[in-house]
Amino acid sequence: MNFSLYIAKRYIFSKSKNSAINIINRIASMGIIVGAMALFVVLSVFSGLKVFSLSFTNEIDPDLKLTSTYGKSFLITPDQENQIKKMDGVASYTKIIEERVLFLFKGKQQVTYLKGVDSNYPVVNDIRQKLFNGQWLKSDSFQVVIGYGLAQNFSMGILDFENPLQIFAPKPGKGAIENPEEAFNKTDVLPVGIYSISEELDSKYVFADLGLTQELLMYKPNQISGIEFKLKENADENAIKKQLNSIFKNKITLKNRAQLNESLYKMLNTENIVVYLIFTLVIIVALFNLVGALIMMILEKKGNLKTLFNLGAEVGHLRRIFLLQGTLLSFFGGLIGLVLGIILVILQQRYELIMITPTLAYPVVFSLENVLIVMTTIVTLGFAASLIASSRVSKKLLD
Repeated sequence: MNFSLYIAKRYIFSKSKNSAINIINRIASMGIIVGAMALFVVLSVFSGLKVFSLSFTNEIDPDLKLTSTYGKSFLITPDQENQIKKMDGVASYTKIIEERVLFLFKGKQQVTYLKGVDSNYPVVNDIRQKLFNGQWLKSDSFQVVIGYGLAQNFSMGILDFENPLQIFAPKPGKGAIENPEEAFNKTDVLPVGIYSISEELDSKYVFADLGLTQELLMYKPNQISGIEFKLKENADENAIKKQLNSIFKNKITLKNRAQLNESLYKMLNTENIVVYLIFTLVIIVALFNLVGALIMMILEKKGNLKTLFNLGAEVGHLRRIFLLQGTLLSFFGGLIGLVLGIILVILQQRYELIMITPTLAYPVVFSLENVLIVMTTIVTLGFAASLIASSRVSKKLLD
């Protein structure tokens, strides 16, 4: 191995007498460098887009969400609450109710989610940071906080005492409805704040007090539809899930932030894989230059190889020379390309060279995972290309 490595290093750093071979070697090296740089930059861009896309949902989604497995709501006992408060790893929690209801304002109507929350909700989700206008609702009041999208649809402002927002919720029960007016519970509420997160979420939720929501839906005081948790840093999520299942006797469903946005995560990961495969294909095409360069080198060094063979070197050792030469070329080319890619990513992060809008820079994220992916891809494909080229060294060629 040392003999093959020594000669391979000499072949890498020494120039050929044939200028055509030198040009082919430079083209092969440039192909590897540019391919590695492009792959790293693209992976960094998609990592940035992933973080950017998930930032909208992360503003309103908890670290962990508990819902009932057997219905839309469940009863929580004081003993269960006490056990939750004593759990390690839970920073805070909030009880919620989510239900689709009808909203009516000045003749305009829209069906969307009413989300009843208690006083701990801003602690778990930090929703106050996303208030576009006004303030957060007070406990035990008829105040609500609406999304910017809903406010636009209704042409609604805040603190409009003369034109309250009306909420209609269907009454629970069975049988035919004789009088439509008696089929709904109705209440008037006062919007005191408008939040802005994303186009989808801004029209999805209207936040109201938990007690008001329970009364409107005819729930019991301890009846809720879910609990949202904020976990402590480095908390053991699996251990917390196990404790919660024990407290609620395995009648609950627990989802973390990724599971709550499963379709979005799948879409982003699929896009990332597709782009990776496309650029890997480009690198494979570029590595054909490496195969050609190594074969040309083998033909040029045929006399030297024959001399080494006559001195006792085995064919396997001679093949290993060009296998190591191609692999080392791939490694150093990938390393140079990676350094250039890292420089571009850091420059974009610091100086915002490329902009999506006048105020929003193209998001990129530097990740060690992407560094390992690029180097592993380049070295693996370079090794495969070198293996193909080195197989041309045979006894027939030397004879």
